Amino acid sequence: MNSVRYVGMDVHRETISVAVLDESGRVRMQSVLATRAAAILDFMRGVRGRLQVTFEEGTYSAWLYDVLVRRVEKLVVCNPRKNALLKSGSKSDAIDARKLAELLRAGLLSAVYHGETSALEVQQMARSYSQLTEDTTRVMARLKAVFRGQAVSCVGKRLYGKRHREEYLAQLSGGLRRRAEHLYQELDALQPLRHAVRRELMVECRKHAAAQWLQSVPFLGPIRAALLIGRVQTPYRFRSKRQFWSYCGLGLETRDSGEYRVVNGQVERRRRPALIRGLNWNHNHEMKNLFKSTATAASAREGVWREFYLQLLAKGMRPEMARLTLARKIAAVTLKIWKKGERFEAEHLKLPAV
Repeated sequence: MNSVRYVGMDVHRETISVAVLDESGRVRMQSVLATRAAAILDFMRGVRGRLQVTFEEGTYSAWLYDVLVRRVEKLVVCNPRKNALLKSGSKSDAIDARKLAELLRAGLLSAVYHGETSALEVQQMARSYSQLTEDTTRVMARLKAVFRGQAVSCVGKRLYGKRHREEYLAQLSGGLRRRAEHLYQELDALQPLRHAVRRELMVECRKHAAAQWLQSVPFLGPIRAALLIGRVQTPYRFRSKRQFWSYCGLGLETRDSGEYRVVNGQVERRRRPALIRGLNWNHNHEMKNLFKSTATAASAREGVWREFYLQLLAKGMRPEMARLTLARKIAAVTLKIWKKGERFEAEHLKLPAV
């Protein structure tokens, strides 16, 4: 009864392929379950031993996590981007489930964070607001493309207002005019909905004490603070600022090889520094956009962040690298005050930037 069982689950819309391995790596059981909570729990109750379960992050991962988290010894929602073993050899649901169990047994899985429940309302509101903002931006870009395609001058935001619409539409005819009218109707439907969700997001965000601490950071207003709470949920999931930088797409990736050589019979490390190959590609794009936009705005307007930015330029740093360093600084300070539960002070700028 005390033996460990490693359970890999390949999850799909209607079925889940399950493979169970013992401590020696032998397959003890394979099955196909319906994607239903009752069927999954019945199967888990029939497996003897201490259960360690894994499945990949996807559409059903949050629901399946809630179903299993209190019923197994260990639960790992793994990052599918890092499961290179699944891409080798033949592929099927049963094979994928067995390989997931093997990776879990070997301790080679990279977990995706799940578990915080206090910020679920803000998380869903933030997702709705972000999606509506993307939809609105997409419609505005398509609308402007219609007029620019006919050499109609449409610089600025005047095109989107209701006052001058007829003036712009009069310069189009036939199908192009009807297409522009349909885009205007879509824009008129999206904008009120986006404003309503924005208000609900701000109201929900005020219920969290972290909102006051985050909004004390210059240029982190109520919307950016709400998006941070919704996406990050808790700062304690990051041990250090470098982990937070990687999550936000601000971590530096380095490459090195042949670090050591033998000189006079002694092993010495070469003095050549590791080569920097840009920022990490596996990250949360929304968080990267948040800190990049914050750094861009802060570098152009008066305040403590602009003073920090100008000091970097004075040292000979290129503007784009200075903005990156500023974004990393803002992210590090944000994580620090969030963890400590304190408001922003100018003293935080004296900490190392990188």
